[in-house]
Amino acid sequence: MRWTLKPKPDSETVSQLASKLGVEKPIASLLVQRGIETFDEAKKFFRPSLEDLHDPYLMKDMDLAIDRIEKAIENGENIMVFGDYDVDGTTSVALLSSFLKSFYPNVATYIPDRYEEGYGVSYKGIDFAADNDITLIIALDCGIKAIDKVAYASEKGVDFIICDHHRPGNEIPKAVAVLDPKRDDCEYPYKELCGCGVGFKLMQAWAIKQEYPLDTLLPYLDLVATAIGADIVPITGENRVLAYHGLHVINTAPRVGFQAILDQVKKETLTITDVVFILAPRINAAGRMKHGLHAVNLLVEDDVETAKQFAAEIESYNSDRKNADKTITVEALAQIEDLEEKERFTTVVYQENWHKGVIGIVASRLIETYYRPTLVFTKSGEKLAASARSVKGFDVYDALEACSEHIEQFGGHKYAAGLTLHESEYENFKRKFEEVVAATIEKHMLVPEVSIDTELNLVDITPKFYRILKQFAPHGPGNMSPVFLTQNLKDSGFGKCVGADDLHLKCKVKQGNSALSIDAIGFNLGPKCNLITNAQIFKAAYSIDENEWNGNISLQLKLKDISD
Repeated sequence: MRWTLKPKPDSETVSQLASKLGVEKPIASLLVQRGIETFDEAKKFFRPSLEDLHDPYLMKDMDLAIDRIEKAIENGENIMVFGDYDVDGTTSVALLSSFLKSFYPNVATYIPDRYEEGYGVSYKGIDFAADNDITLIIALDCGIKAIDKVAYASEKGVDFIICDHHRPGNEIPKAVAVLDPKRDDCEYPYKELCGCGVGFKLMQAWAIKQEYPLDTLLPYLDLVATAIGADIVPITGENRVLAYHGLHVINTAPRVGFQAILDQVKKETLTITDVVFILAPRINAAGRMKHGLHAVNLLVEDDVETAKQFAAEIESYNSDRKNADKTITVEALAQIEDLEEKERFTTVVYQENWHKGVIGIVASRLIETYYRPTLVFTKSGEKLAASARSVKGFDVYDALEACSEHIEQFGGHKYAAGLTLHESEYENFKRKFEEVVAATIEKHMLVPEVSIDTELNLVDITPKFYRILKQFAPHGPGNMSPVFLTQNLKDSGFGKCVGADDLHLKCKVKQGNSALSIDAIGFNLGPKCNLITNAQIFKAAYSIDENEWNGNISLQLKLKDISD
């Protein structure tokens, strides 16, 4: 584990902001690090307002999209809302279909089968539309590279509106409208929306055109917040506004489907982290293990008893997903050992019977053991399909682009991507990918990093400090939960290893000669227990959270790492 301390922000700017806000300097320092330097900027950060959302008509083709939807409704056309089978895709379909159905009945939904159709816009989906007199498809979280498929649809008299957030290729599909903030010719101010976020902007544009009050869109933001968390997009700018209000909806007036899930897991108040680890895996499990439409059906269901049945089914899929994930991870780790590939710059593993629905999760699991860009392949029809995951700082999408001679199709982001190739190209691709990564990755990227915001003394950790710190949420890329460094620590004498196999570290720490002590827990830090024995001095990198025990709530340090 390597520790990096973020550069200290300008001290004068920090002092002025601390004075204006009436907060301690460590809080002001955290704000300045996040680009917040004035009272007004801090107000927007701590109290995100829907009024801060950008004009949706700044997005290229938005006017064309709205005009086409208006025309479809005027002519009584059938509309199909099409989306990917992951969380971003299924929430997008639930979002836009339920919104359209609130004022127009002729709306169908379609999620491609992960195994029969694969990722993105499918010929089968287009044929379904043509066969059912559907003349407009709105594709969400996919479509930006569907050049041939959009042309095929056009030949069948089916128009497309694309709402995507993935990187475009050199050519844009000839759809009626292509909404994607990452288009080179799109001047929309915020580029980091997820697919569901782009769908929401389409709804916002419709609301403006129809003169709906903006707050009529509030109930839909629980879906947008879930997609933001699951798709690991930056929680900055517009995404922060959408996630902030979406979490409020989840915690105060959740839709029936979400409530059915929450009733099963016995969780009352959710953070964005809870959304990522509780809601998202269950929604994802439908598309991974069965079919994404099961998730959409749950998310749009209004009947409580029916939603409970859907949630129970999805809980079963999630249990199956966990078992498959665990089994395949063990097999993949064994393959790395057997092939003597521990010392490579990359992990590339393949077995033809691995479940396609969990290979992305397995790739993330493998990075926990071998910290490097990772691909997990399985057989998919006549071809091989893979999920790619990367490490901090390394663009796996660019690396795949450099291997494109061996790839049939790929798409994704900097840290996560998917691809297909012919089985005959597997070894060639594996060799080329290793060469590309070895030549381009910086060696420090192969060591997990603890990124520290600022140094802090234990005496600074007061209830008031933590109350303000909590308002930095929701956390995510671009606004991670603050990590602090404290030096000159020692255990009060009761530190010990806890958990199965003594895997975790629990202690109560003091700093210097101060009598003040605070509880600390370090998950997976059991092997470092020797660093705190015999009153040894050590330093710690940690975040701060609340620990509830027997009805009492106290602050504790959540240790990221310790060092002598």
